[in-house]
This record gives sequence, C-alpha cells and structure tokens, in this order.
Amino acid sequence: MTLDVEPRVDDRRSVLLSGNEAVARGAVEAGALIAVGYPGTPSTEILESIAARADMDVRWSTNEKVALDVALGASLGGVRVLTTMKHVGLNVAADTFMTMAYTGVGAGLVIVVADDPGMHSSQNEQDTRAYARMARVPLLEPSDSAEAKTFTALAFDISEEFDTPVIVRTTTRVSHNRGVVELGPRTEKPVVGFDRDPQKYVMIPGHARTRRPVLLERLDRLSKYVEGSPLSSESGTGSEFGVVTSGIAHHYVREVLPDARVLKLGMSYPLPIERVRDFARSVDRLFVVEELDPWVENDLLAAGIDVEGKPLFPQIGELSPDAVRKGFSEAGILPKQISIEPAPSTVARPPLLCPGCPHTPPFLALKRLGAVVTGDIGCYTLAALQPLSAMDTCIAMGSSIGMAVGMAASGGADGPVVATVGDSTFLHGGIPGLADAVYSQANITVLILDNGTTAMTGGQEHPGTGTTLQGSEVTPVDLVGLCESLGVRDIRVIDPYDMGATFSAIEGAIAHVGPSVVITNRPCVEAPTKVRDTPYQVVADACTACQACMTAGCPSIVWSEETYEGRRKVVIDPVTCTGCTLCAQLCPPLAIIPVRVGEESDHD
Repeated sequence: MTLDVEPRVDDRRSVLLSGNEAVARGAVEAGALIAVGYPGTPSTEILESIAARADMDVRWSTNEKVALDVALGASLGGVRVLTTMKHVGLNVAADTFMTMAYTGVGAGLVIVVADDPGMHSSQNEQDTRAYARMARVPLLEPSDSAEAKTFTALAFDISEEFDTPVIVRTTTRVSHNRGVVELGPRTEKPVVGFDRDPQKYVMIPGHARTRRPVLLERLDRLSKYVEGSPLSSESGTGSEFGVVTSGIAHHYVREVLPDARVLKLGMSYPLPIERVRDFARSVDRLFVVEELDPWVENDLLAAGIDVEGKPLFPQIGELSPDAVRKGFSEAGILPKQISIEPAPSTVARPPLLCPGCPHTPPFLALKRLGAVVTGDIGCYTLAALQPLSAMDTCIAMGSSIGMAVGMAASGGADGPVVATVGDSTFLHGGIPGLADAVYSQANITVLILDNGTTAMTGGQEHPGTGTTLQGSEVTPVDLVGLCESLGVRDIRVIDPYDMGATFSAIEGAIAHVGPSVVITNRPCVEAPTKVRDTPYQVVADACTACQACMTAGCPSIVWSEETYEGRRKVVIDPVTCTGCTLCAQLCPPLAIIPVRVGEESDHD
C-alpha cells in the first residue's frame, strides 16, 4: 500500500520521542510493512505516529482479536507486522494469541501491549507477564524511549529466529514519557511469501499435539538465548546488596540508589535464571523491584534464589521513587524516612462529560424512567457519576448487551433493563450480544450512542466512521441496517439534543415487547473537529434558582454569587458552552437564552 505522504519522523540522528513513538520507530527501522491495532490508552499513539508513512500499511481493526488475526495472516504472508493494544485488549485477542504460540509465525510478528498500573484509564490492573508465561511467549520490557525503539526492533529478529510471536510490554510511564532516541535507517525486508504447511498452521487436535513439543523445545532455546543476551545488563558496585529489576522500575531504583549493584532485565520471560543466580552469589542480600505482580520474584524463589520483594514494595498501583525509597528504608538499606506534613492538595475536579456532550440527554431520560442500565466502556461511562448517576454496571468492551440479557432473564431488575454502548464499542464487541438478545427475545432496549468516533481515546476512526487511519474514504457500517439484519424489529434513530423526542423514543422502545434499539445521531463535540454553536446565557432576573439545569452535569454551568430565596443561581461560561440547547430545554422559567451577537454574557 502506498500513500503520497511524508513520514512523520525523519532520519535525523537524535530526536525526542515518547515511548509510544519510539516503539513505532523501532517497527519502522525493523522494516515492518503492516501495523495494526485497536485504540486504547496508553497504547493509542503508536499507530497514530506512523499513520502518515508512505511505506507502511497502518490501520485500526474492529477489535484487538481481529487486529491480531490480521497480523498473523500478514506474518504468514511473509511481511513483518506490528500489533498494538492495551492490556485488557489482550484479553480480547487471547483466543488467537494462545494458539499462535503453537503455530509460530512467518515473518516477524511483534505484539505491543501497554499495561496501565494505577488504572489511569482502565477497568483493571492486570499484568501482561501472566499471558507470556501462560502462552510460553517471550516478553521484552523496555524501561525508556531509547529501549522502546531498540527492543521493538530486536523483537522482530527474535520472532523470526525462534518462530514465535513476541510481546513488548510497556506501561503508562514508558508509553507517555519522552526521551532522546538515536535513529537509524529503515531496513527493507523482502516479502517472503506464504509457505503452505497445514500441519503447522491448521490447529486440529492431531496437528496441535505435534506442535506442543515444538512449543516447549522453543522455550528451552529461548531460555538459553536470554542467559547471554545483551537485553540484560549490570551496573553499580558493592556486595552488601543487589537489585533485580525491569521496565520503568529500573529508573526509580537508580534515582533512589544511584550507586547500587543492579541487574536490569530486558526480557522478563523467560528469565535468565543462571545469570541472576550468579548475580545473587556476588551480594549479601538480593531485592526484586517490579511493578504489579511478583512474577520475577516468584520465579527466582522457585529456582531456589533467596530474594526480598513484595513485602517491601507495593503490589497495587504504580511504583514511584517514593515507594521504592520507602521499601529500601524498611529493609534497612536506607535511613528511616522522616515523616513530613503533606503539602495541601488542590480541590479535585470530578470527571464529567464534556459541555454539550450528546450522551447526556439519553442518560437524563434513562434516570427519569427508572431504568436499570448496564453500561459499557467509553466516555459515556462517566454517566455513572453524579449528578447523572444513571449507570449501574460497567465491566468490559461489549459486555453491556449480554449483561442486559441476563439481567432481564433474572427477573431481579426493579425497572426496565437498558444496555448502553458506544458506536465503536458496539462494533468492537457488542454485535454478538445483540444477536443473542434477538435469539432469546430478551425484553431489553439497547441504546447505541453513535457519536461517529472512538471518542474516549481521542477520536480515532472505526468501521462506522467511513474513514481509515490513513485517510482513505470507505463505506461506513450502516448501524440501522446491521441491527435490522440481526432481526431487531423496533429501531429508532433520535437527535439526542431534542430532549422531548429522546424521552419519548426511549420510553417507546422500553414499552416494546422483545429487543429494541435506539440510536443517537449527533457527533462528538470534541473529535475529530470541535462542534460549536451559539453559546447560551442565563437571564439573571428570570432565574428562580430551581437548579434544574445542574442535573445535566454540564461543566459550562457554574454557580453564581446571586441567590433567590436562599438558593444559588447559575451562570454559563460562554467560552466553553457549545450551544447544545439542553439546559434551555430543562429550564422551567425559560431563563436560559442564546447569546445575541454583540451582547455581553452575564458571566464575567
């Protein structure tokens, strides 16, 4: 695939790159021809940073499993391919992932998985190293941008040498921190073509049984390889104690103990056990500092190497220099920390939907109708918080519809059951749930919040947008036609900014016996381009301080200094107001009106 555009990153020798950009650059220099994934923080920017390259096919897939399927097909076709996702995305792709460990690959196949310690934008805090162990697939852990580039490029070589997919595990700090990266030239790799071998690639039980020994023999070779690999390195002096660490934790250790003996692991599965054993013999005490689960620690203990780890360093959330310093203080390596009064913190701003968000009116309607709402993954999940408080569950991408089917079947819901799902999430994992709802004739309503983009991760394209990551125009998925083809007989399309019509449509859909679908049709106000209309203002003299407009939770509506009968009035920030009209529709005294041209707003 050739596009008439210039690469975003040129071949200057030194540049400042985020970890995500460095991963992308590593794939570029390794000669990858295809890069595919599904957007998910903290991995999203990897593909976006190389989307404009003329010498690569860069694309979003419908979900992570499809992305990995595409990647495996491309690899078997003989081209190097990069796949990207966040940690929970590997759950979606696990079916393909676990079996491709048996089949092996064609050309190099690298899977970049970005973990999110601290759950900055995730529903759980899982550790991808568990998947590497379960599948017996090698896993590399860069600690900064320079290693992100180097390790990604090396991962392609390892993939081809050992006929295996390779995971490059990053974390939020590695993905988003920036560092100096030395660039090299792109290596052009020929397309070697597909080698037909059904016994290797057709995983019927008889063939899979012959591949299991191959998998174990490969792991044995990888274990020997990692012992002498330059991926691991030693630094520091002294014999009183030593530290084994990997990833971003290495920098925290170095900051806290700049001169300590440190063995940094670049490949954390399989581990270089004998190298660690030799390192352990050279020190009196050995510590393991790793984020999240004690995988390295447990492996070393199982190998009979005495180490100290998780009792000193937290297993919850991100590590930090302070957390590492505290652990070594408790171990007696550093002096006991002096308790210092914490600095006064700023008042936290609660997360809210954006001003003018088209998701707000449907959730207001659901709350008024007393619906039990099974929610999904997206920015609309914020509707679970005050003041909307209109979502009852949220588990995983696409699970809202199946959960609604089960909730309705249970008979335990104290109101009508409604599943809410975004357009990208519906295409990602919601379609099978809707098919099941039709098949079982579940008495539920599915509300598809179609804002024309993958909004929560920054406004990426998907099959329903009509545009690819590289800018090509394609035929968008017709959500109405898709729902009809699945057998849904009651489908309503609404303008969510019409509060009366929205309430009426959802109420009517709920009254329908059997599965029904309501689809909203307003774009995201922030992506891909900002939607702004005439802002609104509050006529102070007409405002009765009923505060009905505040139920929308719009950040543009703020408290005024004026009061009415002891209640505070409100004003509207004309800079952030999108002119969606929702607050005006909610205002009983009709005190909210458009700002006229040349007229000053009441909000200073």
